[in-house]
Amino acid sequence: MLHGFTAAVLLLAGLPAACAGGPARKPDPLLVFAASSLNGALDEVAGTFTRETGTAVTISFAASSALARQIQAGAPADVFISADERWMDELARRSLVRADTRRVVVGNRLVLVAPAGAPLALALRPGANLAATLGERGRLALADPDAVPAGRYAKDALRWLGAWPAVRHRLAPAENVRAALLLVALGETPLGIVYASDAAAEPRVAVVGTFPREAHAPIHYPAAVTTRSRHAAATPLVEALARDTARAVFLRYGFTDPD
Repeated sequence: MLHGFTAAVLLLAGLPAACAGGPARKPDPLLVFAASSLNGALDEVAGTFTRETGTAVTISFAASSALARQIQAGAPADVFISADERWMDELARRSLVRADTRRVVVGNRLVLVAPAGAPLALALRPGANLAATLGERGRLALADPDAVPAGRYAKDALRWLGAWPAVRHRLAPAENVRAALLLVALGETPLGIVYASDAAAEPRVAVVGTFPREAHAPIHYPAAVTTRSRHAAATPLVEALARDTARAVFLRYGFTDPD
């Protein structure tokens, strides 16, 4: 009897470990491809999401154009957040994002910046002479106007001013808007066109003018789950981006409500 009882106790003692099967497996990180200008604000929003859900979020920041092309090539992103509607539309046309999850989560403004301390203040209205402000050899920093959303907005705004013909050969195009911002911050160029949120994040630059909303298309940041994603937290993250708590973070970083 004693041997039987002892065996039973030992068997029962081993049940919890056997049933538990060892430590619970953590969910895979959620991979988000996001426009460069979201760096900082999105990190904070994602950190809150991780604390609330236990799901780690890995964010890859780059130009929307580069990220969209990576998704087209098969990159395993779960969520895409673009700095404009056009690149999201391109992925939607190829059935690479889920239309039922797509939503605009935030907006932005376009500003003209100069190195901090520069004695400048420009009225950005049609007829403004940006070429003269650049000086004899100065260049205008902006994101690549042929591909990157911030660059396209900037090109449209320059055309609206009537300044495009005079400055088109005096550009310092960068691979993304944060790279354009850095050119001004380092004093490599006397002026640059970036998002208001970027200017707010860089103490080495000063805003010397804000482009009117009518100077370019509305700046929208749409987010959507990719059709390749099977991550259970992908849709909840996109939904979280549109909540008031996330909106408060974005506004604090210099973003705006969508127009």
